[in-house]
Amino acid sequence: MVRLYEEGIYLVNGQEIVPESEAAGIPARYGMEVTKEEAAKGTIAYGILKAHNVSSNMEQLQIRFDAMASHDITYVGIIQTARASGMEKFPLPYVLTNCHNSLCAVGGTINDDDHLFGLSAAKKYGGIYVPPHIAVIHQFMRERFAGCGKMILGSDSHTRYGALGTMAIGEGGGELVKQLLQDTYDVARPEVVCIYLDGAPQPYVGPQDIALAIIRAVFAKGYVKNRVMEFTGPGVSSMTTDFRNGIDVMTTETTCLTSVWRTDEDTRAFLKEHGREADYRKLEPEKLAYYDGCVYVDLGSIKPMIALPFHPSNAYEIGELYENLDEILAETERRAAEIAGGRATFTLRDKVTADGRLRVQQGIIAGCAGGNYTNVVEAAHCLKGRSCGDGEFYLSVYPSSQPVYTDLDRKGLLADLMDAGAVIRTAFCGPCFGAGDTPANNALSIRHTTRNFPNREGSKPGNGQMSGVALMDARSIAATAANGGILTSAEQFDGWGEVPEYHYDDRAYQSRVYMGFGEADTDKALRFGPNIKDWPEMEPLAENVLLRVCSKILDEVTTTDELIPSGETSSYRSNPLGLAEFALSRRDPDYVGRSRQVRELETGRLAGQDPAAGDSALAAAYEQIRRIDPEAAVSGIEIGSMIYCNKPGDGSAREQAASCQRVLGGLANICREYATKRYRSNVMNWGMLPLQSQETPDFEVGDYIYLPGIRTALAGDLQDITAYVLTKGGVHTMKLYIAPMTDTEKEIVKAGCLINYNRARRK
Repeated sequence: MVRLYEEGIYLVNGQEIVPESEAAGIPARYGMEVTKEEAAKGTIAYGILKAHNVSSNMEQLQIRFDAMASHDITYVGIIQTARASGMEKFPLPYVLTNCHNSLCAVGGTINDDDHLFGLSAAKKYGGIYVPPHIAVIHQFMRERFAGCGKMILGSDSHTRYGALGTMAIGEGGGELVKQLLQDTYDVARPEVVCIYLDGAPQPYVGPQDIALAIIRAVFAKGYVKNRVMEFTGPGVSSMTTDFRNGIDVMTTETTCLTSVWRTDEDTRAFLKEHGREADYRKLEPEKLAYYDGCVYVDLGSIKPMIALPFHPSNAYEIGELYENLDEILAETERRAAEIAGGRATFTLRDKVTADGRLRVQQGIIAGCAGGNYTNVVEAAHCLKGRSCGDGEFYLSVYPSSQPVYTDLDRKGLLADLMDAGAVIRTAFCGPCFGAGDTPANNALSIRHTTRNFPNREGSKPGNGQMSGVALMDARSIAATAANGGILTSAEQFDGWGEVPEYHYDDRAYQSRVYMGFGEADTDKALRFGPNIKDWPEMEPLAENVLLRVCSKILDEVTTTDELIPSGETSSYRSNPLGLAEFALSRRDPDYVGRSRQVRELETGRLAGQDPAAGDSALAAAYEQIRRIDPEAAVSGIEIGSMIYCNKPGDGSAREQAASCQRVLGGLANICREYATKRYRSNVMNWGMLPLQSQETPDFEVGDYIYLPGIRTALAGDLQDITAYVLTKGGVHTMKLYIAPMTDTEKEIVKAGCLINYNRARRK
């Protein structure tokens, strides 16, 4: 059972939940005075935030982090941006891992060129470099950097180390650049939600099952959006820290800002095993702590789960799925048809056997969620002496780091998996974002990874391909493999929970990881490959702006994977203009061409040409502007592209979802709401206006939107911005607004991007 409270709660002595409406009884029952403002300081999160806030204002935080981490899709752009902004060395431990584009299978030399750039940057600026196949980013950070009371910033959305008492946040590259320049992470103090864990999980239930049950309950309601999830309650200690890590990493899929757990002796034991017992301290709420909401989780009631395509919140108990199989699969097929838009077909009901069971084609246990030691051990025990079969189903297992891999190997557990027909691979995040093990067309893959967004697994509807991913726990994936690919709940098997003690041995790290923090050699040269390009010049925001609508997407949610596809396209991430050619390619293939045309109009304007010459639509828009604003000189109006989405930005922290729009000439997003803070931050750091509107978008692709005085408007409260929609049928107004921005964010947008802002203030 997962229950959401409809009001704030007080947690008394870490054990009893008292709804806010019943708080008047606390003094008589416990002898404690109830002051909401003081009790809010009793959370674990408040103490950690206060310790890292360098301002005296606990309502508007200015955070400095203890360490940072990036992988090889993001670190080149971050270092290039920081370098262009005046950075001379890394002022805090910065880990550069190579776990995303590890295979070097696309684009010739460009992937390994980036890897060698990363190594040269670690030596020049004083960083930590983890070579390909050695560890996935989050496992390395758990093993070497996360500790009780710390804060870590990462350029991957799944930067989550809460089970080790660390508040970790995944953001776009711009926020990491600010830390490299010794600036701060500025954010209003987030609300905190208590995730109260009670009881203990059943032996056949794994961390993914618990995570999916929570995501199912909170996502659609936005219950924890941009809030801190604080895990408390007696149920925490019913699970090992390795098990908790598997739940915690999935909190990203709730759209929370970050997470933290109370710590205990098992946390200490985990850190001690990894040679870092000094990083342990007991974290727990004060005797009276106020939370802005509460999610009560009865761990014992959680059943094995499955999240069908195309979101982790599309979750069901496996038994519930089988009870309503045809209806649920039909709804998933309907959604698939919407996503494919007639370009491809994905079906599920044809995979149902004569006896009513669902056949799947692939199983994957991998990455920061699935590749943990405990999960692989349980899968190996289930499959020992059994077979995956010689049919179309196959299973691949990716241990999350070389220390995990070698301990599994020394215990003979990898041999048990291989004897059953599973394939063992190195530490690699590829299956999670479409850079490895892409399923066959119209195949269903079951995965203990983090996401199952549309086409994230690597299929390309534009090429007539479509496959799908269902998220499951490693235990039920192993049970399915043991049953030859027939979807099977781990509840149908025995023998769970017999996990031998893990032994951490980091000889692989000692041999291969470059540990260079504090040893910057600024005379060393960076190693560049031919695909590594500097950011193009971007102009400051003008007073008056003319936006051309280049895409209009009315899906309920638009993921960052749709804004800029992952998988093989991410290999081009070090070439801003090259990568931008893939923007919205799997959702709106004509977007790039439209945006490029708008960029050419602005390029001509800056060169002193008349951009309306030969462009009748722009000429008509200029005539409409002259009637609206006779004083405006149309030659001084900045021209840019714009996209509309109802709710953009769910998913990855990759800043390329915004930077690709910007280098194509983008000046703004308009939306109903932003799915995540990190995507909105990316939009602002790349100099685009984060506009919002509650009106139904009464414009189409190709129409223009005129924003007079927008630069001046940034100095106001931003709550009432009048825009003029210019269509062939005439002109009408549209009310826009911008959610609160910090003064720095306003200056970044006015400067045209973070690079421009930093250059200007360092002159």
